Amino acid sequence: MNSIALLLAAETEPGGTSMLQGITAFIAERGVSFGLDVLAAVLIFLVGRWVAKLVRALIRKLMTRAQVDEMLINFVAHMAYIALLVMVVVAALNRLGINTTSVAAAIAAAGLAVGLALKDSLTNFAAGVMIILYRPFKIGDFIDAGGTTGVVEGIQMFHTLMRTGDNVQIIVPNGGILGGTITNFSAKDTRRIDLVVGCGYDDDIKAVKEYLEELVRSDERILKDPEPVVAVNELGASSVDFVVRPWVNASDYWAVRWDLTERIKVEFDQRGFNIPYPCQTVHVEGLSATT
Repeated sequence: MNSIALLLAAETEPGGTSMLQGITAFIAERGVSFGLDVLAAVLIFLVGRWVAKLVRALIRKLMTRAQVDEMLINFVAHMAYIALLVMVVVAALNRLGINTTSVAAAIAAAGLAVGLALKDSLTNFAAGVMIILYRPFKIGDFIDAGGTTGVVEGIQMFHTLMRTGDNVQIIVPNGGILGGTITNFSAKDTRRIDLVVGCGYDDDIKAVKEYLEELVRSDERILKDPEPVVAVNELGASSVDFVVRPWVNASDYWAVRWDLTERIKVEFDQRGFNIPYPCQTVHVEGLSATT
């Protein structure tokens, strides 16, 4: 029988022995052993806590060396320390003779209850860990994810901060980001501009093509490699459609796109090229003029 059990049994000894007498007898018989049990439990706790701190420092060192995000390092190290500390406390209580089965069951039940209550938060947390580990985007990238398009301003454990083009901050849950398609416009250094330019069937398509090729050659922001593409893409219902596909640095994408669009309209007008728009001719039969 362990020390705690003997102490409890001493309270109800037969013959009407009082509690004080039972405790006195217990101390006389088992005092040294109980003191050693308490000392061992304290040593288990102190050594175990030191080991838990050592493991926490080791985790920090290894994850820092692996260049893992600082936020994830702090979280993993802290959770490992708490888990080890719980194990140490259970071991110390067990050394004192306390039945730790019920304690473990209570901890498991509490963990289950917390897990069910925080199901969505845990999903967002797991997604945040995956985003930090695999880095599909980084702070400063322009992305389309989670139903939002904007610049990434911060990556937290449960959500990502994004700023839209009109300077509005949006907090997007990480679960929604990782569970859908992520389009990262900043992942590559260069981008291709895709324009469709239509001219009339009565226009000289060779002259139109030469003008478009001259247009992309004249802009210094357009890259020479890969070579820009200007080609007849489709004979539409009311227009001959050209594709204009120059490559630019990602930072110049919108400025070049807008400039090209404006110049095409202005210079089409100056050169007499037509930009057709849908129209419909209606023929009405069976009507006679009346006076």
